[in-house]
Amino acid sequence: MRQAGPVSDVRTVALWRDGAAVLVPAGEPVVTAFDQGLARGDGVFESVAVVDGGTPHLPAHLARLARSAALLDLADPGEGTWQALVDAVLLDWRPAAEGVVRLFLTRGPGGGAPPTALALLAAVPADTLRQRAEGISVISLGLGIPADFRARSPWLLGGAKTLSYAVNMAAQRHAVARGADDVVFTSLEGQLLEGPTSTVVWAAGGTLHTPPLETGILGGTTAARLFARAAEDGWPTAATPGTVDDLHAADAVWLLSGVRGAATVHTLDGVRRDDTGLSVRVRELLGRP
Repeated sequence: MRQAGPVSDVRTVALWRDGAAVLVPAGEPVVTAFDQGLARGDGVFESVAVVDGGTPHLPAHLARLARSAALLDLADPGEGTWQALVDAVLLDWRPAAEGVVRLFLTRGPGGGAPPTALALLAAVPADTLRQRAEGISVISLGLGIPADFRARSPWLLGGAKTLSYAVNMAAQRHAVARGADDVVFTSLEGQLLEGPTSTVVWAAGGTLHTPPLETGILGGTTAARLFARAAEDGWPTAATPGTVDDLHAADAVWLLSGVRGAATVHTLDGVRRDDTGLSVRVRELLGRP
């Protein structure tokens, strides 16, 4: 079972060096100041939930990391390297503690040097647990591009989970400044895209919906798992172009992410809304082994 609250302030770091995962004290530097991930955001990452001392959903995250790396022409060191890094940081982790492992792959310092690969383990933040339990208030913000533009513009890295998250974080800060918790991005035409760190899912007409990947959004691992289990359970699913009006009219709306899980949207652009009891079913599906 998942822990009800944060239980550890421990932070553990492992760096891939000379063919092995090396633990590094959390307070010590692990990359050069000339690393392209630091200087230019030139890299990719994944955030993987730690539940009962393990990472049950790691394979899906590693598959997405490999796709992201390929879009950036980055050399992915492979599943064996990532598994060794995860094992290293989890070595002394208390199984009762809910945590998050962040995997980072950067271009390194360049000049023919190998890429940087590292893992960071920490407890799940208290605010993440609160949002999972209480639900969230969300505002819609325009991303400033047509819905199909990233999908046909590979240089924009649509569908890649890159380190270049300044816009995403600025959007979340803007939401907090307006008294909300999170954001749903929309295209120039008003089509639903994604959240800064999440996938948008809504229930309407007896079907679970999420925006199509052809909009250039990141394929959500948690949403994919939910849709697979919902289909097995007889709950129809669909990739559906939608609008904010569709969310207002929906039976329920969630933002899904790997660590927060399914956060129920209880307020959208200042309008309170219900989930018609469907969040219980969604969490039950996501909780299945």
